[in-house]
Amino acid sequence: MLKRLTLILSLVLAAPALAVEPSEVLDDPGLEARARELSKGLRCLVCRNESIDDSNASLAKDLRMLVRERISAGDSDQDVLDYVVGRYGEFVLLKPPATGSNLVLYVAGPAMLGLGMIVAAFYIRGRRGRETPGAAGLSPEEETRLKEIMGE
Repeated sequence: MLKRLTLILSLVLAAPALAVEPSEVLDDPGLEARARELSKGLRCLVCRNESIDDSNASLAKDLRMLVRERISAGDSDQDVLDYVVGRYGEFVLLKPPATGSNLVLYVAGPAMLGLGMIVAAFYIRGRRGRETPGAAGLSPEEETRLKEIMGE
């Protein structure tokens, strides 16, 4: 049982390492390290929230090969990213920059949270000033009626 569990665990943990095939690896270790680093920041368009470095999809493989071709051609890291973004749009970046229309997405979450907290604070403050029904106690007539019911 322990051997099976160990085998399953090792296969699951090794799955992302199997995404880059040996035929894709560049001969120069420095260029390969750059390619792997760039690939970790690019989104697989098929898998959505997975980098092309981790994905086994054929489109991810094509993108990995494209990145390696551009690096081998002498492009800088920024040139490669600009080329891929120009071709596929900013959606291909796993961490898009907080500029332009993306700025709205970065600001919207915290702004809505702050607005919700302000509304909640005003709501709670407003409820504190109100007198709740029955908080003043019973009227003399109600007290008399209650004593009659209770048999006192």
